[in-house]
Amino acid sequence: MGNVLLALDQGTTSTRAIVFGPELLPLAVAQQELPQHFPAPGWVEHEPEDIWQGSLAVLRQAMASAGVEARQVAGIGITNQRETVVLWDRASGRAVHRAIVWQDRRTAAACARLRETGQEAVISARTGLLADPYFSATKLAWLLDHVPGARAQAERGELAFGTVDCFLLWRLTGGRVHATDASNAARTLLFDITRGCWDAEMLRLFNIPAAILPEVRDCAAEFGTTTLLGGTVPIRGMAGDQQAATLGQACFAPGMLKSTYGTGCFALLNTGEVPVFSKHRLLTTIAWQLDGKRTYALE
Repeated sequence: MGNVLLALDQGTTSTRAIVFGPELLPLAVAQQELPQHFPAPGWVEHEPEDIWQGSLAVLRQAMASAGVEARQVAGIGITNQRETVVLWDRASGRAVHRAIVWQDRRTAAACARLRETGQEAVISARTGLLADPYFSATKLAWLLDHVPGARAQAERGELAFGTVDCFLLWRLTGGRVHATDASNAARTLLFDITRGCWDAEMLRLFNIPAAILPEVRDCAAEFGTTTLLGGTVPIRGMAGDQQAATLGQACFAPGMLKSTYGTGCFALLNTGEVPVFSKHRLLTTIAWQLDGKRTYALE
């Protein structure tokens, strides 16, 4: 087994890979900007091919800069911009539309209707989140309703949905693995954070076919292998960027908090093994899931 770790951080405005050596010190870094597209006021999109090609490029560049071969890599860890939605064809692996980014506000009216009809309470109780276009569900529903033929294809199981981590995993494994982790699933408005599973009531509310959903795994798990880096390399971890930062800042105990300043500013407070639901419109989310046990956070 190798003794080098390869981290992939796919963010909103750039993609970065870091090679960590046996002492967990960085040996090399590669970074590439990611273009954003603004087709209408309040709309923000990425080309999924840009996400993929940039990710593969920085992985290869970082390994080359560090002088590391595939056989030396013990595993790849993926962290990603959260909530951003990709919908792709299972047969070809090609996205049916640009990715709709977490910043996108095109579904604001749909979310307002959910609040006006009293749906937000059940949404929050199940998912820990709010009826807001920030999260994945209404973006995904928009794609299914506005891309010609997408809903029929989805109901036939011909399409796959994922957040960015899931899309990258699909591509890295050559379409063999359609999976995400609990921290990313928890940001979709479709995941019951207490039971740790996709929620049938949320799927009905947002009119999302279950056939397009990925399997949900622990943040540290066997996610398959890739052969695109000069040999066979295992993929062994995934987490949303803010949850990964909470781990990276060693907020392991309840009451510990980190704040990250990037494209946005995000503060997460570890609340332990029991979800704490806010009365002040903070978000309750899964910080990470390890060995089937969930740790929660307020955001």
